[in-house]
Amino acid sequence: MQLYNTLSAEERAIMIDDAGQQRLTLSFYAYAKIQDPQKFRNDLFIAWNALDALGRIYVATEGINAQMSVPAENFEAFRETLEAYDFMKGIRLNVAVEHDDHSFLKLTIKVRHKIVADGLNDDTFDVTDIGVHLKAKEFNEILDDPNTIVVDFRNHYESEVGHFKGAITPDVETFRESLPIINEQLKDHKDDKNLVMYCTGGIRCEKASAYFKHQGFKNVYQLEGGIINYAKQLKEEGLESKFIGKNFVFDNRLGERITDDIISQCHQCGKPCDNHTNCENDGCHLLFIQCDECKAVMENCCSTECLEIIHMPLVDQVRLRTGKQVGNKVFRKGKSENLKFKHSGELPETALATAQKPADIRQKIKVKKVLLGKAEHYYVKAQVGQFTVENHELNVGDKILISGPTTGDQELVLGRIIVNGAETQSAKIGDKVTFEVPFRIRLSDKLYKIVN
Repeated sequence: MQLYNTLSAEERAIMIDDAGQQRLTLSFYAYAKIQDPQKFRNDLFIAWNALDALGRIYVATEGINAQMSVPAENFEAFRETLEAYDFMKGIRLNVAVEHDDHSFLKLTIKVRHKIVADGLNDDTFDVTDIGVHLKAKEFNEILDDPNTIVVDFRNHYESEVGHFKGAITPDVETFRESLPIINEQLKDHKDDKNLVMYCTGGIRCEKASAYFKHQGFKNVYQLEGGIINYAKQLKEEGLESKFIGKNFVFDNRLGERITDDIISQCHQCGKPCDNHTNCENDGCHLLFIQCDECKAVMENCCSTECLEIIHMPLVDQVRLRTGKQVGNKVFRKGKSENLKFKHSGELPETALATAQKPADIRQKIKVKKVLLGKAEHYYVKAQVGQFTVENHELNVGDKILISGPTTGDQELVLGRIIVNGAETQSAKIGDKVTFEVPFRIRLSDKLYKIVN
């Protein structure tokens, strides 16, 4: 009985491309009493793995929080797996406005103490006494009320690229930080103001609204289904968007465009930009905004220090990371003195530029390919790249693809190759192969054989 992933992200990406099926990106949550979260987790994994459903899911005794990618043809079967549980019958699925076949490349279901780290003691207040849910049209109307205070319960790196006009956007890195800050900031308006809150998909507001009602706020409202559902209703009903910019999402897309307005800047050069990236240095992984030009020059790195590190031998990179704390204590969310154009707290509502819409957000099968191996080194003067063959066989005359976050997709036809130091016609698994490459390659690059 398979209860965990057996494929790498790279292998899964190839399988998705080869299948050529449209996938839907969606999210949902439900608060409920779950007696045995581990059994619940295992049952979900078995059911969803059979449907090729991928994603990041947290389960706890208090419920479930899920962000997922599901083949469109399996959508109804997936819904049936939810309907099997009484507390998820008729559950709202927040289906993304923009889909990407590679939004998730693994099925990860984790048992946690809570489905959202809120830092609250649920025994001290009624978590079911929540605020009034507002649909998009109602939300727009209440925002026009001068007695309304609207609060963004997301983190600084989310609100920086997009938020509702006039919203309070706390300069915080975690949800739990925002609760006491907002409570103190609005303590004099518990009776006379509408406290209106929103987040990505609604789950943070579900708990926050109950907390603030317990704190004495009389008029508490929340955006039903969060920004994701708001964007869907805008499209369906032709409503005006009072949200400006991009909605940060927690999958490989890192963002879903709501309006064409770009309200943030590249953290390195200041150019209008709202595309997030993670620093290429595995010992950093800082989340920050980076334009295409800086991405090329800095090779996906946040600083010159990290740029130097990624060019070190892998053994030296590992040595530098040894003994450091892991998780969120290392992988920071966009806070660094190196980021000269980072903004948070009070944010602008004026567009700096207009985004160009892509021709088609869905992934298309452009080339059929199989993964061969990975880059090991690039000899700049000789313009020669070295790769390790990890899968299949490589031959002179093969059409290959070298692909990476900075390199992009580069196609070549193999001429002369050197295998383990000697010229030959083919390379097999385990071989070190070198050949001329008329562009710089990086350690993050992968080597593929084009087979169509």
